[in-house]
Amino acid sequence: MKTIHTHAKHTEWLSADEMHFESKKWLSELEFYKEEQWFFEDLIRTYTLQILDHNHFDESKRLIDKLTKIVEQTQTLLKAVKSHEKQLSIMVDGIDQIKEETAYKKEHRNLTELVDELRKRYRTLKAKFFKFIKMIMKESKENHLIEKK
Repeated sequence: MKTIHTHAKHTEWLSADEMHFESKKWLSELEFYKEEQWFFEDLIRTYTLQILDHNHFDESKRLIDKLTKIVEQTQTLLKAVKSHEKQLSIMVDGIDQIKEETAYKKEHRNLTELVDELRKRYRTLKAKFFKFIKMIMKESKENHLIEKK
């Protein structure tokens, strides 16, 4: 995943509780994305024949490739956030570990950027994917009605 580093310093002022809350929010959001991605994969299986139609093949391949990348990135980010969450003890153990705490905050800033970036790309892909599936479903329904006549 490519990241555009904005060098935000807001994590310097976040407490351990705030970072914990933010990490939990990320986990929830990423788990939801994972469930949604299973739904998309199910839609793809349901409409495989229509998607493979020569009129839609290029666009469907492009969208499915992007979905595959997003699924992989979601999994990677989910693992990274879980690991980050487990390391929170560095911030709350009462021991001054300046290097470790600084590294934890830096990792938190990086994860903030990665989650925000994934969120933006995922929303864009989701909108395109739903629009595409809606078109496929509409065409399928029209073809079904034509065949009944």
